[in-house]
Amino acid sequence: MKLRLIEETGSTNADLLADPSAVEGDWLVALRQTSGRGRHAREWHSSKGNFAGSTLIRLRDDDPPPATLALAAGLAMIEAVDAAAPGRTTQLKWPNDLMLNGAKLGGILLERAGDRVVAGFGVNLAVAPAIEDRPTAHLGGAVSPHAFAPLLAASLARLLIAWRTADPAAFVDAWQHRAHPIGTAITVHNAPGERLSGHYDGLAPDGALCLRLDDGRIERIHAGDVSLANPSPAR
Repeated sequence: MKLRLIEETGSTNADLLADPSAVEGDWLVALRQTSGRGRHAREWHSSKGNFAGSTLIRLRDDDPPPATLALAAGLAMIEAVDAAAPGRTTQLKWPNDLMLNGAKLGGILLERAGDRVVAGFGVNLAVAPAIEDRPTAHLGGAVSPHAFAPLLAASLARLLIAWRTADPAAFVDAWQHRAHPIGTAITVHNAPGERLSGHYDGLAPDGALCLRLDDGRIERIHAGDVSLANPSPAR
C-alpha cells in the first residue's frame, strides 16, 4: 500500500484514473481539492482540515458485482470515523453517504475505467460546507487528514478482502446494520423532477435499494438520491 499526501490538486479521483502506474491499494490524499466532485457532477467543497482522498481497486474476474463495491467503501468510511472519533451517532445512507445525527458527514464517488475503479472519499473532519437542501455536519477537528488517511486505508484494505471472500448476503447484512432501520420513510430522486416515496426495505444482493411502495410493491432502485423523512439515530 502506498499513501501519498499532496498539498493541492484538482481531483484525486481524476489524478489516479489518469496514472497508468497506479496499482490497487495506492492512495492519493489532497489537503485541498479545487475541482472535487460528488455524484451527478455536483461540486464537492474541499475545506481546510477536511479529508479528500482516493484509492485504486482492480476488478478481478471472480469479484462480486462491481456495484457492491460501494458497500465496502461505505463500511470502511464509517469504521474509520468510529476509530477516529468514537461515540458519534453515525449512519450509512444509500447509496454513498455517511450521516452524523441526520446530517451529511461524508460521501463516496466511484468511477470506473475498464477494470480500474477509483473510490474517492470526502469526510468533513473540521468544517461542514453548506449544501443546498440538506444539512451537513463535521467532527470538530477531532482528527487531522494526515491521521485519518491511514485509518481509512487500513479499513478499506480489510473490507476489500471481506468483499471478495465473504458470503454476499452477510456482507449486505453488515452494511444494513449500520444504516437507518428498515421501515424508515424515504424519498428516492431517480431523475430530474422524478421521485418515488415509500419505506426503506433493505438492500438486494446486488446492492440495489429496495423501496416498499404504499401499495406493498417492492421497487428496486439501482441509481438515485435518497432523502430520509425522519432521520433517526444509528443503532
